[in-house]
Amino acid sequence: MPQQKDPPRRSDAQRNRERILEVAIAELSHCATAPLSAIAKKAGVGQGTFYRNFPNRESLVLEIYRHEIHQVADSATHLIETRSPDEALRAWMDRLAEFAMTKAGLADAIRQVTGAPGGPAKPPHTPVTAAAELLLRANEEAGTIRPGVTADDFMLAIAGLWQLEPDQTWRPRATRLLDLVMDGLRAGAHHG
Repeated sequence: MPQQKDPPRRSDAQRNRERILEVAIAELSHCATAPLSAIAKKAGVGQGTFYRNFPNRESLVLEIYRHEIHQVADSATHLIETRSPDEALRAWMDRLAEFAMTKAGLADAIRQVTGAPGGPAKPPHTPVTAAAELLLRANEEAGTIRPGVTADDFMLAIAGLWQLEPDQTWRPRATRLLDLVMDGLRAGAHHG
């Protein structure tokens, strides 16, 4: 009978972990230096449970970063299935901008833990790069963007997003910037 008791504990542990991440995303987006004890308290878990899941600030911040990056990357697949390739690419660019701006506090937290000498390296943008690649190839096949644009080219072209201040003006500025990038991608398209 012990086998029957294991799965609920695992699902409780999973729920605790998800709740900690959810609270931590909100708290660290709001304030990069939010104390871990406050995050544990708001998540409704004890310190022991918290530290079992995330032994330190770095492990928590990097897990949030991975989680959020995967959310952004996964949205590309959904968009490509539900929209035309160029609409999917442009909508995904907005999703990336939203991530860049609403996670500004989180970006500070990531910089703090990854910028420390001897600290962990920031995870590569691999899922985001793969998502960009998926969208770019679909557009290239549809003839809606110029051929030969790589994911690296694309990431460099939109890097200006990370220079914007996350104040009230970011959204119109991001829209202008991304429209400009999209116009550039369309120039030289085979048709469209």
